[in-house]
Amino acid sequence: MNLTPATMTLVDTALRDLLTGCQGADLIGISCLAKGADQLFARAVLDLGGQLIVILPSPDYREQKVKPDNRAEFDALLARATEVRHMPYAESGREAYEAANNTLLDLADQIAAVWDGQPGADQGGTGAVVQRARHLGKPVHVIWPEGATRA
Repeated sequence: MNLTPATMTLVDTALRDLLTGCQGADLIGISCLAKGADQLFARAVLDLGGQLIVILPSPDYREQKVKPDNRAEFDALLARATEVRHMPYAESGREAYEAANNTLLDLADQIAAVWDGQPGADQGGTGAVVQRARHLGKPVHVIWPEGATRA
């Protein structure tokens, strides 16, 4: 999140480069569909002919957390998902985000993390996900292209 437009382009290219060797029916991407890198990843998976599994923190996620300027993209990606899972929380919040991240980590064989290497403020952030993935022995591909910045 909070990536500059130029960084979005750099990250999109890096994600597609990473995924190109896995394209087609064997490619299954898992995303929570947050605005920014999550959606870039989901779009790249679908564009390369892969399947998309979406994990949402709660049933109210779209209404409560997806901003109006991002709803069309969110809805388009969600509509193309092979599977959508909701965490068992009535409302989106830190605990629901952590549960969604943990489910993603449980399902994934490897992780593509768009991350600047900075520690996160809480357990729901990218740094915590990378740390847990490494603890679980999952291969982690950190993507932060040269010239990338946050808005």
